[in-house]
Amino acid sequence: MTFVQVIDYETKRFEEMNALIDRWAEQASGRRTVTHTMIGRDRDAKTHYVDLVEFPSYEEAMRNSQLPETDRMFQEMVALCEGMPKFMNLDVVRDEYLNKLLVNRIFEELAEKGNFDVMEECVAADYMEHDMMRQPGTGDGREGLRRSMTMWRDAFDFTFDLHRQIAEGDCVTTLWNWTGRHKGDFMGMAPTGQEVAMSGCTTFRIENGQIAEGWWYYDAPGLMRQMGTGTGMGADMGTGTGTGTGMGSASGGTTPDMGM
Repeated sequence: MTFVQVIDYETKRFEEMNALIDRWAEQASGRRTVTHTMIGRDRDAKTHYVDLVEFPSYEEAMRNSQLPETDRMFQEMVALCEGMPKFMNLDVVRDEYLNKLLVNRIFEELAEKGNFDVMEECVAADYMEHDMMRQPGTGDGREGLRRSMTMWRDAFDFTFDLHRQIAEGDCVTTLWNWTGRHKGDFMGMAPTGQEVAMSGCTTFRIENGQIAEGWWYYDAPGLMRQMGTGTGMGADMGTGTGTGTGMGSASGGTTPDMGM
């Protein structure tokens, strides 16, 4: 269970406190068990600060407290404070990244289920897409994303396995595995019933509670090899004028992007 220690203190020497924390992090490198720290300053009392220190568990926090560097830092911290710091020890009982929940809806409701009714709720009107296989701007906006998803949904029955997510600031990065069955026309290829799979990574930027920007990276060459279209990418993989060995259509159609 994740454990958080809250340290409440007052100091008129915050720059020195900041330097002390940096020095401890360097000296305890390779042995400290802290995973995340955050310091907040009271807007109504400029000398009042609250530190949030996160650990994987209470036991790991206890290991960290036994480091000689931690004990030394505590003594120096007290000397910088106006009075004795106050401590609160918390077991985290709910830990939720709302941006992750939003991103999961893109994969599960829009991409897999084709529920485009949630597009307006989840995706910004001026959404921007960056796809390794598509010309810039062609997948932008809600309609651009809708076209991308529709193209893939018409060509494959597929599912995503979201096996790792990292949320930081306004971005969420998802590592995924994609498996599908070729059921419809894809780049001029008639449906084969072939079972295919690939891995990829998507980063979404969230603004005002909606997906505002997306970056898609995935194993397109591996997918094409599984479908028997060659081992390499076409010469003009962003224009759809390749020879059929890459993502471009042999008939000069538009290059498909994952864009979902």
